[in-house]
Amino acid sequence: MTAPTTNTLTPEITSKSAPTTAVKAAQITPKPVAKTPVSKPVSTPKKAKTAVKKEVPGISQDVISELSNEINNMLSFAVYNGLTVNTEVNSLIQNSSIDDLINAHNLLCKNVFPATPKSIEYTKKLYEKSTKKTIFNKIPLLRNLFLMSLFFLAAFIATGTTDEVSNASLKNGIMNSNGWPLFFNLSYLASVAGLGVLFYLLKEVSTSLKKGTLVPEDSIAYMSQILLGIMAGLIMSEILAPYIIDPNSDVSMFNKSVLALIGGFSSDAIFSILQGMINKIKSIFIVPNS
Repeated sequence: MTAPTTNTLTPEITSKSAPTTAVKAAQITPKPVAKTPVSKPVSTPKKAKTAVKKEVPGISQDVISELSNEINNMLSFAVYNGLTVNTEVNSLIQNSSIDDLINAHNLLCKNVFPATPKSIEYTKKLYEKSTKKTIFNKIPLLRNLFLMSLFFLAAFIATGTTDEVSNASLKNGIMNSNGWPLFFNLSYLASVAGLGVLFYLLKEVSTSLKKGTLVPEDSIAYMSQILLGIMAGLIMSEILAPYIIDPNSDVSMFNKSVLALIGGFSSDAIFSILQGMINKIKSIFIVPNS
């Protein structure tokens, strides 16, 4: 009898087939694909609701504070300079209503006249910003006028000592002179007119400082006043001189110098006279509207 045959190879075959299937499974398994990050919807923060202030018609708070500041400046100016202040101002300031502040401001403006809140504030700033400086450095306008007066004085002396300036050359005037004599004569008369206008302006500035009426615009106005004074002096001494002085008398240097000095000192008066003449000429040709 034949012994039953046992299949001993089966386990080997099964054991060998297992790794091959594992390898195949490994080869067949797809590689993991990197996922693209999905952008999440960004939630925009809601804007906070800002409370919009409605502009209420009326006087703003800045104007009220400026009004109060001007009242304090005028009150201290009046006390410092020994001016009389109405006792009504005290009760009006304590009430602090807008109507009372305006009434107090009006009363103080009358008490400190001819000074104004603007001039008082400007003078106060000049003294506060430069406490350790001299008076010429504190007030640039006064320094500039002082230097210009020295310049015109030097020009007056320099031109007056030249041989070109004499009674005969001044008598000839601008119509009968030319060259350097004409230049020195006009320079002489312009320097005299400049001294006249600066004589007036220096006195005006000193008075403004005492009364507290100096304002920033004066620096521009005084510069134009100097030019007007020089032109007025030349007009008086050269153009209007034949109508003012007797033509039969000898025109001396003194007479023309006086006219130039008067023209520079009273440039406003010369301007008013010329403006009046122009208005009269206009009234001849222009009919006023009924």
